[in-house]
Amino acid sequence: MDKAIIGKKVGMTQIFDDNGKVVPVTVIEAGPCVVIQKKSEDKDGYNAVQLGFQDEKEKKLGKPEVGHLKKAGNALKKHLKEFKLTDTAALNIGDELKADVFAEGDKVDVTGVSKGKGYAGVIKRYNAQRTPMTHGGGPVHRHAGSMGSNTDPSRIFKGKIGAGHMGAEQVTVQNLDVVKVDAELNLIAIRGAVPGPKGGIVYLKTTVKNG
Repeated sequence: MDKAIIGKKVGMTQIFDDNGKVVPVTVIEAGPCVVIQKKSEDKDGYNAVQLGFQDEKEKKLGKPEVGHLKKAGNALKKHLKEFKLTDTAALNIGDELKADVFAEGDKVDVTGVSKGKGYAGVIKRYNAQRTPMTHGGGPVHRHAGSMGSNTDPSRIFKGKIGAGHMGAEQVTVQNLDVVKVDAELNLIAIRGAVPGPKGGIVYLKTTVKNG
C-alpha cells in the first residue's frame, strides 16, 4: 500500500548499522499530519488524500482556508499537500498520520525545494568551461561567450545555458532507504541527503516500483 507524509528537515547526522558501519542519514520530523480531504476515483477520477502539517493560528489563515480545514475537525494547518495514492480506503477525513506509517527498510521518494544560490554565472550554474587565460582573452574569462546566433535564426533557442537564478526549485530524490523510525519523537532517518535547508518542508511518499 502507498504511504505518504509531510515533514520538516531537521538536518544530517550519522548512525551505525548492525555491522558497525557508519550510515549518513537525514533526520526528518515527519508529522503528525491530519487527513484534510479525500478524493475518490468515482467522484474525482483519481484516488488521493490531502494532508495538513504544522499547527497554525486561525488569524493567520484566510476565511476560505479556515472553512476548508474545519471540515476535517479543528485541524488548522499551515502546510497542505495532496498525494495520489492507489488505495485510500483505510484513510478517513480527520485521521492523524505519524512517522510510524513508515517502517525500517521502506523505500521512499523525498521532494523538497533546493537551497537558493541567488544569481549565478554560467560556470557555477552549468559547469561551463572558462575561456583561455592567455593570448589576449581579456576580462571575459567567465562569460558565457558567443551565442551562435546570426541573421538566421536571429534569436537564441530555448534551453541555451546562461547566467541566472540558481537553486530554489523543486527537486525529488528517489528510492531512498528508511534507516530508522522513532514513533515517540516522530522522527524518520533516511539514508543520504535530501533537498532543502534545515527547517525546510519535505514530502515523503513510497517509491513506486516499475514493472
